[in-house]
Amino acid sequence: MSKKIVVIGGVAGGASAAARARRLDEHAEVIMFERGPHVSFSNCALPFHLSGIVENSEDLVLMNPKQFKKQYNIEARVNSEVTSINRKNKTVTVKNVITGESYEESYDKLVLSPGANPIIPPIQGTDMDHVFTVRNVVDIAKLDAYVKQDNVKQVAVIGGGFIGIEVVENLRLAGLDVSLIEFSNQVMAPFDYDMAQILHKELIDQGVNLIVNDGLAKIEASQIELQSGKILAADAVVLAIGVKPETTLAEQAGLEIGQTGGIKVDHNYVTSDSDIYAVGDAIEVYHKLTHQPTRLALAGPAQRQARAAADHMYRIPHRHTGVIGSSCIHVFDQNAAATGLNEKEAERAGIAYDFVYIIPNDKVGLMPESHPMHFKLIYEYPTGKILGAQGIGKGNVDKRVDVIATMITMGGTLEDLKELELCYSPMFGTAKDVVNFAALVALNRLNGEFKQVPVTKVRELVENNAFIMDVREKHEYECGHLTNAVNIPLSEFRNRLDEIPQNQPVYVHCRSAQRSYNAVMALQHLGYKNVYNISGSYLGICLYEYYTDQITGREKIVTAYNFK
Repeated sequence: MSKKIVVIGGVAGGASAAARARRLDEHAEVIMFERGPHVSFSNCALPFHLSGIVENSEDLVLMNPKQFKKQYNIEARVNSEVTSINRKNKTVTVKNVITGESYEESYDKLVLSPGANPIIPPIQGTDMDHVFTVRNVVDIAKLDAYVKQDNVKQVAVIGGGFIGIEVVENLRLAGLDVSLIEFSNQVMAPFDYDMAQILHKELIDQGVNLIVNDGLAKIEASQIELQSGKILAADAVVLAIGVKPETTLAEQAGLEIGQTGGIKVDHNYVTSDSDIYAVGDAIEVYHKLTHQPTRLALAGPAQRQARAAADHMYRIPHRHTGVIGSSCIHVFDQNAAATGLNEKEAERAGIAYDFVYIIPNDKVGLMPESHPMHFKLIYEYPTGKILGAQGIGKGNVDKRVDVIATMITMGGTLEDLKELELCYSPMFGTAKDVVNFAALVALNRLNGEFKQVPVTKVRELVENNAFIMDVREKHEYECGHLTNAVNIPLSEFRNRLDEIPQNQPVYVHCRSAQRSYNAVMALQHLGYKNVYNISGSYLGICLYEYYTDQITGREKIVTAYNFK
């Protein structure tokens, strides 16, 4: 007897589960319910409609019910909301949102893929007509139509995560004045604070009014009020604060909810009811590195979960590896990617770690479009097991972070990464790739070959008048330097050792920490015991300091910024 599989929700999770079930069983009856008008659309591409990169909102729709029926023999019923699950009778109640009529549909196996709902704060004004969220094609089409009105000039976006940043970028590309308000002290939580400063600079350089450490207090007709009391003009407001798993149906049906608030599932994405599966943004998942439950609202994991769930219905085994949270984003002229744990997450998990921050070129410097790549590699101490990475630059940061994601998945160490053989051509990279370079620097740190201080500590060093040695050439130094740094170039320091004290710590930097590393190693061989390389060096320092300098007006620790 053939199975009857009912799927609640489409897009990455639901549609993938339905399609996989069909490939495994041509005789199964597969029905998919979607309460909106579109059962399959590119939700990750939604913000790009605002700038016209995706010109027509209908282009975001990947498949319609007719295509599902013709190509897959899957019955996709749109504008159909499942309002309840009767586990005893193995039926669901379905409401036609247009006619209001309801009916029962039976199932043998049920897949829940309801996704997650945008968080709406309990404050005044969130129900006004000029306030929007971005979850589906209808949402983005409404927002686009509204901001194209002649009287809409200024938009406030609340929340600096993936959706918020992408909405901001595309609204700016459309010519609107945009304010971005983030409650925490940085945008993009997957990145550490030091790396996020690069994104902060990029946002304000592109004309975005970026406000951090402040939250939304009230929305009015043409302005918003922040928790600090600051008033901002806003003809439209986009709420991108975050999402919460849609668990209403699951809770009403008595399914177990996990400790993070997502639907609890087992190894095969089976819920506490053996005939009901759950996948996607609504579920609780297992983190490979922290060994703790978490939630992860990303399309790639949702699709893999959907495949695994469908496979389990047909007794096909699945190896559950856990999630590591690989992600990337385009922020105007910068690309940013992250995987695994950042420093904050490693600390919360109680994992002993260290990190290196390097700034090599993303390809051979002689080649066109060669740019610095900011790369941070986090590893477990003392094992050298790779825990995470963050990359920001104009080049292929996703490629480098994908390599690290693969290493993490395979349980790789710094030694493994050092020996990794990767493709090379001057147009694509360097013979010693960014990731190999990071592993070599990290191994030097792990083996105690040199000491370092991060860019986050440099202001404190300057304010305490520590001895800071700038080993760049004189013409570089004169273009901008730390206010108390002493210029002793790498090409001269061996003849100027009498200027370098041995009775106090010596902190060394150059442009990107490579020349300063060579100076540190040489000084150690010459008998200096208390020498530190400044990780990130002058380029990293300038990027780290810049945004906060601009918004606070504090005294600068550099005579001039240098971002080249």
